[in-house]
Amino acid sequence: MPTCPRCQATLEATALQCPRCQLILKAHGHPGIPLHRAEVGDTLCPTCRYHADDSCNFPQRPQAQTCTLYRLLQDEAMDDLTPTRRETLGRWLRRYQGLGAILALVLVSLMLVLLQR
Repeated sequence: MPTCPRCQATLEATALQCPRCQLILKAHGHPGIPLHRAEVGDTLCPTCRYHADDSCNFPQRPQAQTCTLYRLLQDEAMDDLTPTRRETLGRWLRRYQGLGAILALVLVSLMLVLLQR
């Protein structure tokens, strides 16, 4: 079972805030949005991936004590989210099926013309 970062009280996994100290545990009261917190006297930004690549637009940057988008700089799980060329091509073909079919017909027609000569 999780514990409260402030008072160390035992919490239910679905708790939105600590019943003892009323610390908010989930962002915007939504159970699916985790709220990352820095240790007392520390900030999250120096260890965040978005701060490192300068793509963070959080207003409290670089002194953020809490953040919903925080990703650890060394977190390798984010690298798995980058699509490969094959996945990108597959998405493009699914999105533009009609255009792909027309291009395929044009290529087959060109091949037939070139083979008849």
